[in-house]
Amino acid sequence: MKTYGLIGYPLEHSFSGKYFTEKFEKENIQNCEYRLFPLENIREFEDLKQQEIAGLNVTIPYKEQVIPYLDELDEHANAIGAVNVIQFKNGKSKGYNSDYYGFKDSLLNFLPKEFSSKALILGTGGASKAIKQVLKDLSIPFKIVSRKEEFDFTYKELNSKPEILAGFHLIINTTPLGTFPKVEEKPNLPYKALRANHFLYDLVYNPSETAFMKAGASQGAKTINGLEMLIGQAEKSWEIWNKNQAL
Repeated sequence: MKTYGLIGYPLEHSFSGKYFTEKFEKENIQNCEYRLFPLENIREFEDLKQQEIAGLNVTIPYKEQVIPYLDELDEHANAIGAVNVIQFKNGKSKGYNSDYYGFKDSLLNFLPKEFSSKALILGTGGASKAIKQVLKDLSIPFKIVSRKEEFDFTYKELNSKPEILAGFHLIINTTPLGTFPKVEEKPNLPYKALRANHFLYDLVYNPSETAFMKAGASQGAKTINGLEMLIGQAEKSWEIWNKNQAL
């Protein structure tokens, strides 16, 4: 039996667990299981590494904390500074970032081919790192929005000068605001300043239409949630784990 799994804390609402269990059943993948490993402290990862694990996903809060415990990093994971996939091969652990691939493919499907505006990234956590790298590689200029003043814009500044949004037609929410069960929450933006030429991408996928998306859609903006990105990163995880390995 090959064991794959997810580390993070807490793990009550895991997309990966349900996704891979259903994948194994639908595709008749034999002798594989997907387990949840809620680690209260990243130091517990050392014990987990001693077990027979074929591959792991990594979620909040360990995408950055796990890096010192790994033997090697893929180039994208190294550039991003965050890991969400770990491959175990020949006694070595290697970190990858499949969020990069999942987001990039989904974003290219979402944006018009002639898109030529700038982006705002809402949030500065681990999830924002892959997004920044994708935008750099796609040559889409961006600014960071945070409650902290050391970043490009604060939410307070945007609300005092809503005309700023006219220059940023792609707005990406990388915060957990609006995630079930707190579905009424959303980033504090001047939504009335949005127009039909705005594109709102929410990394949150539950609920399927977040308060952030609803507020944008009410102004005519195009919206998308994070489900397509999640599916893309999950499939990339599977590809990474089984690279050059027989199932």
